[in-house]
Amino acid sequence: MSMTTQDSRPAVPQADTSARSLVDTVFRARELSIGGALVLLILCTWLANSSFLDDQGIKDLLLNSSILVLLAVGQSVVVITRNIDLSVGSVVGLTAFACGDFAKNSGHSAFTVCLLGIGIGVACGLISGLLVSFGRVPALVVTLGMLYVLQGFGYWWASGDQINAATLPDGVLNLGSGSVLGIPYLPLLSAAALAATAYYLRTYRGGRELYAIGSNPEAARLAGIPIRRRVLAAYAFSGAIAGFAGALWLSRFGTVVADAANGWELTVVSAVVVGGVAITGGTGSVWGAALGALLLTTIGSALVVLKVSSFWQQAITGVLLLAAITTDRIVQQRTTSALRKRSRA
Repeated sequence: MSMTTQDSRPAVPQADTSARSLVDTVFRARELSIGGALVLLILCTWLANSSFLDDQGIKDLLLNSSILVLLAVGQSVVVITRNIDLSVGSVVGLTAFACGDFAKNSGHSAFTVCLLGIGIGVACGLISGLLVSFGRVPALVVTLGMLYVLQGFGYWWASGDQINAATLPDGVLNLGSGSVLGIPYLPLLSAAALAATAYYLRTYRGGRELYAIGSNPEAARLAGIPIRRRVLAAYAFSGAIAGFAGALWLSRFGTVVADAANGWELTVVSAVVVGGVAITGGTGSVWGAALGALLLTTIGSALVVLKVSSFWQQAITGVLLLAAITTDRIVQQRTTSALRKRSRA
């Protein structure tokens, strides 16, 4: 009996390692293909119009994609747990207006404004997370309801007014227009958040547990993973990122109305799914989500440069979303089949 136990123990981690290696290989290839498509799109647009990659063109491309990349990072953490957050666009709009109302005609620094935005975003994320994790209300219903609640509250607060750039402190505006060594602050902040999140998900136990929850919630529960706390933390993080993005939105555009970032929630979800984060949870990376956000943003910029109607952007985004979901389904089926063959062998 002791020999049987000794022979059977190594098989489990070996199977887990084999499965993880296969899944990592598949999604690394997915990220490389998205990166290749992005490079090809930029190259073709540059050949059609050389001004696309001049200094101002590159700067505009980085600025236009930075907020979407940031939101895709927060959304990825939620989607990995097999949930979704449709309220991020409303959180951005509410925090942008709230931060602008707080900062106008005052000497508040950009750091203070960003902290306020993060605080509001965390509060919104905690409400959604509590209802999803402890209230066990479907994430789609909760976050869709939060979307309309936050929109309504924002309209009530604004009462038709808007925040004007002329009333904002110079420090807040400089955050959106300033740069270091020619690189704007906004993409640097987005890159820092992206790298830190990717490192946490890859290295720390809490990050790996998020993948376990999305892969198989019941197995994660039996393994002793605190599912409710992890899901709550994921929503709080997504809210914090959205609140931070709202403060950056204010510094980027200066003039803010109550419905800022209206409709962005679907764009963010599209970027995440196109980037290889499976809508069913458990697989994908924030690097892929960032590439998906860059791809969607570049498509929009390329259409403008090529003088193509902007309505085509929505159609292309929809096609990419359908293709990504179909690809995920096919990859999932083939991966499962390959793993079953390995386990039999």
